Parts: sequence; C-alpha cells; structure tokens
Amino acid sequence: MKKLRLIIIIALASIASLSYAHCDSYDGPVIKDALKALETNNVQLVLKWISPAQEAEIVSLFNATYSLRSGNKEVYKLVETHFLETLVRLHRETEGAPYTGLKPGGHVSPVINLSDNAITSNNPDALLTALNGHISQVVKEKYEKVNMLEKTKDQSPEQGRAYVNAYVDYTHTVEALHAVIEGQHSH
Repeated sequence: MKKLRLIIIIALASIASLSYAHCDSYDGPVIKDALKALETNNVQLVLKWISPAQEAEIVSLFNATYSLRSGNKEVYKLVETHFLETLVRLHRETEGAPYTGLKPGGHVSPVINLSDNAITSNNPDALLTALNGHISQVVKEKYEKVNMLEKTKDQSPEQGRAYVNAYVDYTHTVEALHAVIEGQHSH
C-alpha cells in the first residue's frame, strides 16, 4: 500500500512538473514577456517572474543583451538565448523546480493551452468543460472498477487484493484531486 501511494505521488509530481514546464517553453508566459521586454526595452516586464534577490542579475543581463540588439545578429541571438535561459532558470528556482532547458513552441499540453486561453479570453468555460469531462471520466472508470471488484472481494485472497488495489487507486485519486482543489500542493 505504501509502494502504491509512493507511485501515485511520483506520478502526480510528474504531471505537475509537466504542467508547470510551460514556463520553459517559447509558448509560455515567461519567454513571451522576455521577448516583449527586449522588443520594448522594458526589463520591468520580466521582474515579476523572479524573486527580488534575483533582480540585479537579470537587470544586468537584460541591459547587456539589449545593448547588443542592433549588432551582429548571430551574436545577439546567442546572448538573447542566454538571457532567456537565465531568466527561466531563475524563475524555475523560485518554484523549487529544476531547470531542464528551453523548450520549443508547440510542446505545451492542451490543458495548459486551454488555461492560458481562458486568461486571454477572460472566459474559463472551455477549460472547465474539458477538465470536468476528463476528471469525471477518470473517477467514474476507477469507481466502476472498484464497484465491480467489490462483488467478489471476499471469494479469494487474489480477488480481495485486486479489489484493494483498485480501491486504493480510486481513493488516492479522489484524495489527490481534493488536495489540489483545496490548495494542498506546492507550486
């Protein structure tokens, strides 16, 4: 049972890290803000993504990067990439998450795209419909498995163990969903 709980925790952590990984992506808000900051020479646009203790490093790097903007395009692209990598690395550090490199656009999960679109459109309806449908499907499938196995759980130890495994999977899924809803998870 402890092993199954550990597997579930690891799986949920993996899912969480994937969803937050959009901060590493060119589709994500950190890089979008950084590119806009470089276009407009406004470092203020990126400071929200880092801690106050990290500001001096980013401001200095931003100024150095911006100063090379009108020079050699290849050199600028390298310096710009270094600036983006540093900004994202520092942002991930504030989340307590590892930096694994910049990700190209188009690699963000559909649910994250829906969540970003909800913010952009000021309308969460599509996101809520997708989430509600998926959560309902997963919980219902796990419930139905437990319900089916409950009928034979006392016929043999093997059938009982199959029931217990399904029951633990079902209840831990519901518990994990509740913990996320209640805000009992880390960023």
